[in-house]
Amino acid sequence: MKIRPLHNWAVIRPDQEKKQSAGGIFIPDSAKVKAQIGEVLSIGPGRMKEEKDKKGKVIEKKYEATVVKPGNRVFYDKYIGNKIEVDGEDLMIVREDDILGFVA
Repeated sequence: MKIRPLHNWAVIRPDQEKKQSAGGIFIPDSAKVKAQIGEVLSIGPGRMKEEKDKKGKVIEKKYEATVVKPGNRVFYDKYIGNKIEVDGEDLMIVREDDILGFVA
């Protein structure tokens, strides 16, 4: 199944957590740290952004295209996004605003 997110949402495949530490100790599932790095599988085209005045009245609407592209490895916020399962694979869906940077 292929997922095509709307607006500025991105579908990310998180990197797998290590099952063994550098010292050779096996880490149980309950003690593993949630992955924060992953590969972008797909992303929406962008979103409309509203600019408002002090009273809350909309002055102008602008289209804001997404910067992140499929295939990019990214670093995203730890406790943000939604976990989904597609074809037996765990994926994350997050807003582009919650992606903190690219991994080289």
